[in-house]
Amino acid sequence: MELQAVEVAERFMRYVQIDTQSDPNSTHFPSTEKQKHLSAMLADELKLIGIADAHMDEYGYVMATIPSNISANEASKTNTQLPIICFCAHVDTAPDCNGTNVKPILHENYNGSDIVLPDDPSQVITLQAHPYLKEMMGSSIITASGKTLLGADDKAGVTIIMEMAKYLMSHPSVKHADVKILFTPDEEVGRGTEKLDIKKLGADFGYTLDGGELGCFEMETFSADYIVLHIEGVIAHPGAAKGVMQNAIKAAGEIIAALPKNEWCPETTEGTQGFIHPNHITGGAEKASIDFLVRDFDTIQLKAHAQKLLSIATAVINENPVFSKVKLTMEIAEQYRNMREVIDAHPEIVTLALKAYEKAGIQPIVSPIRGGTDGSKMSFMGLPTPNIFTGMQSIHSKQEWVGVRDMLKAVEVLVNLVEIN
Repeated sequence: MELQAVEVAERFMRYVQIDTQSDPNSTHFPSTEKQKHLSAMLADELKLIGIADAHMDEYGYVMATIPSNISANEASKTNTQLPIICFCAHVDTAPDCNGTNVKPILHENYNGSDIVLPDDPSQVITLQAHPYLKEMMGSSIITASGKTLLGADDKAGVTIIMEMAKYLMSHPSVKHADVKILFTPDEEVGRGTEKLDIKKLGADFGYTLDGGELGCFEMETFSADYIVLHIEGVIAHPGAAKGVMQNAIKAAGEIIAALPKNEWCPETTEGTQGFIHPNHITGGAEKASIDFLVRDFDTIQLKAHAQKLLSIATAVINENPVFSKVKLTMEIAEQYRNMREVIDAHPEIVTLALKAYEKAGIQPIVSPIRGGTDGSKMSFMGLPTPNIFTGMQSIHSKQEWVGVRDMLKAVEVLVNLVEIN
C-alpha cells in the first residue's frame, strides 16, 4: 500500500489539537458541544474526498458511506451477498486528564532514549515504564507536551478510518462493497451509543478502532454495572449530638476501609479477574453515597459482586453500635455487557478480521479488554462489533503516545478487510 507516514502523522496531530473532552456530569447529549467541532470537520473532509452522504446529525454522530465499486456482474460471481461493514471510532477524549491546548510532538526515528516532555520536565517517557517503545526503534512516535493527555484515544482510531476512506476513494482498483463510517461522541463517559440509530447506519457488522498495540484484536470486554450505595445517618446539632448523631460520612469511611485491599480491586487484578471499584463519594453527616464500578467478564458474577459489597457494608453497620440506626440502600444500573456473548454467534467476522491481519503481515493477538468500547453496546443493539488496534499507549495520561507505524498498519488491515479478492 502507498501510504505516507508524514500525512498520517499530520492528520492525527491536527485532530488532537481540537478539544473534544466529554463531561460525565453533563445531562446534555453530547455532553459537551465542543465535540461537534471535530465531528463537523470530519463530515466536511469526507465530503471533500467524494463521499456524498457524509453528514453530522443533531447529536454529533457522523455517518458516511463509501459506495460499492463492484459491478453487478462482478457481484454475481461471488455467489453470495457481500456484507456491509462499518468502522467506528469516538471523537471525545477522556475527562480524566486535561485535554485543552494539546500540543502534539512528532519524535522521528526514535532511538530508545528517555523522552522528556518539554512543558513539564517531570513527565518522562522511559523504556522501563513503557516497554512497548522497544517496538518503535527507528520509527516515529507522537506524544503530547507534558501538560495534557494526547488524545490518541480515540483520535488515532479516527485518523485510521479517515485514511482508509481517503485510500479507498483514490484507489478504485480496490474492489469493495459499501463501507460505512461512524464517529461517535461521549464514549468516554459511557454514553456513546445513547442516541445511535443502528438501523439508519445500515451495516451488517462492524469493528471499532479503539485498541492498543499492533496486532491486538479484542472480541471480549468486561460486563459492567454501576452501583450507588446510599447511607442514611442520624443528624443532630454537634453540640448536643452525644448518643444521637450517627454520622453517614464516618459510616462511608468505615465501609471503604472494610473493602479487601489485596484482591477484588483494580489495583490488584489483571487478565479476566473482576473487581469492584469505589470511584466517587458525595454527601454529608446526614446522608452520603458511594459510587462503585463493578466489572467482570462473566456477567453472572456481577450479581455476586453486588451481594458481597452489600454484605460487607451491612456487617460494618451491624457490628458497630455507633451506626445502629444507619440505613443502607443499594441502587444498581446496567452499563454494558461482554460483547463476546454476541460475537461468538458470528465467528465469520472474527475470521475475516484475522485473515486481514495476516495479509498485512501481522500476527494477531486475541485478548480481552479490561474495559468497554462502543462496540460492547452496539453488539447488543444488533451490530456485532469487535475491536481493532490503533497503537495508542498510556491512554488518559500526560504520557500518552502512539506509533505512526501502528496507525499505518491499521489502515492496511481495514483495506484488507473490505477488499473483495
